[in-house]
Amino acid sequence: MRILFLSTVLVLGLSLSARSADTTVKISDVHLCCKACVTGVEKAVGKVEGVTVAADQNAETVTLTGPDAATVQKAADALVAGGYFGTSDSDKVKVKADTGAKGQKVESLTVEGVHLCCRACVTAVDEAVKAVPGVKEHNAQRNAKTFTVTGDFNDKEVFDALQKAGLSGKAAK
Repeated sequence: MRILFLSTVLVLGLSLSARSADTTVKISDVHLCCKACVTGVEKAVGKVEGVTVAADQNAETVTLTGPDAATVQKAADALVAGGYFGTSDSDKVKVKADTGAKGQKVESLTVEGVHLCCRACVTAVDEAVKAVPGVKEHNAQRNAKTFTVTGDFNDKEVFDALQKAGLSGKAAK
């Protein structure tokens, strides 16, 4: 009986210590203008097994918790693939995007993968993209999978501006 009790205490202690070893990362400055954005984050990150996500629309933060840094990194990567971007508070988990931009002048750029669930998302894209020197216009619309930016501008600067606005995307091939 005593061995059973000690075994139970040991298992409970190990599970609590394993739980305290979870990795939690807060990603700030994420574009979360509406409930659909929050749902989009939950859906994108929900594909990563073992990770919980808490999106705070008012604070524009996404908190990811998982069993280890590698799993949480997969969740951060899924967040970016879902069209979102932000700044990680951890040196172990980075928010990074392979945009495909070459840092060169272009007259047209088709962008894909940006989260565009509502009018406010389109407005965020509009403000970000139009702040890039040389951009004349874009055709981003609600729920679009791609949009095109035209003018005479640096392709990397478009993605830098989108990321600063809390959004991610990549050059369409």
